[in-house]
Amino acid sequence: MPKKLQRQVRAPSAAMPAAAKQADRPARPKLAPSAKTGGSVRGRVRPKALADFTSQLATLLEAGIPVVRSLHILEGQLPQGPLKRIVISVTEDVEGGTPLSEALSKYPRTFDNLYTSMVKAGEAGGIQETILQRLASFMEQSEDIKSKVKGALAYPVVVVFVAIAVILGVMTFVIPKFKAIFRQLVHEDLPPATQRLIDISDFLLQYWWIWAIGIPLIYVVHRTLVAQVPAYRYQRDKLLLKVPLFGPLIKKTIVARFSRTFGTLVESGVPHLEALEIVRSSVRNKVLEGSIDDILGSIREGEGIAPAMTDSPIFDDLITNMVDVGEQTGELDRMLTRIADRYEIEVDRTISTVFKILEPVLIVILAVFVGFIIYALLAPMLKLMQSMSGRR
Repeated sequence: MPKKLQRQVRAPSAAMPAAAKQADRPARPKLAPSAKTGGSVRGRVRPKALADFTSQLATLLEAGIPVVRSLHILEGQLPQGPLKRIVISVTEDVEGGTPLSEALSKYPRTFDNLYTSMVKAGEAGGIQETILQRLASFMEQSEDIKSKVKGALAYPVVVVFVAIAVILGVMTFVIPKFKAIFRQLVHEDLPPATQRLIDISDFLLQYWWIWAIGIPLIYVVHRTLVAQVPAYRYQRDKLLLKVPLFGPLIKKTIVARFSRTFGTLVESGVPHLEALEIVRSSVRNKVLEGSIDDILGSIREGEGIAPAMTDSPIFDDLITNMVDVGEQTGELDRMLTRIADRYEIEVDRTISTVFKILEPVLIVILAVFVGFIIYALLAPMLKLMQSMSGRR
């Protein structure tokens, strides 16, 4: 336990009057009405800060410190911000007799259904500190894999956008100047590559408003359809799973997160049906959501989890068989954890493979574009030099 926590954990002397104890506590900032009654607090709590809070709370509870006292200690350590305001409100509710899970559920933007359900399961089983430790570990692993995938996806996007910006700059500012020079020096027809480059530049300059309005409009329409039309979002998510290089990465990430979340809930004592409903509410991929709906229907009909996974485009035979064995042996949580571990390793390998393949491919594509532009600009000059040497 950190020294700072240890100093705060030491119980005050029995001789110390209650009033003195209260006076020793740092003054709480006044809360807005919304913060006192629950609901929403301005500002976003970073996942890393929430994972640290959860881990520290678990450490204090493992040391035998009551929940209210633990919350007071953490409240004093937190910097000013949305999480501190939430913890102050939660502490007041718990002091008033509200269960911790219920107090946390008043802030669904910070403590989602998965979080509060696991805390509730820990309260029911008397293993709150164990559940919180699992939850902190789960959050750290989820954030780690999310950051890796975002990094892998961000690299090609940034490279492509920079390349497009540079090429557009050349086409709209550089090529028109060369066009004027060519008209003065070259009195014959321009080489086909040069003429094609000038035609593209003229088109971009003449119809710039189509790109300026059309691209943002397409983006807004796409985002609106994704948010409001489930069928469109399903097809979008299905298409993403088939994209070369990135499709397998997205699929493995989805499987790893599903297995880790479901396994953590089952290990914490949450019933399978309730656990799957919690997982369903937290997923963002409509294809996986449809697969979970099939599994829920299978469980309600008494057929189990594995049979419904057979026809899913997300789960392969290995996952289905491992889940089947886990159901039969009563060790579903262990099997799901193994699946999550395996696919998290696969995600790391796939990211490495994507970078190894993508980097040379992007370099070749950019080299082709740049080479074409350079050739198209040099071709008229070479033609002019040849014609001048021929006259001599």
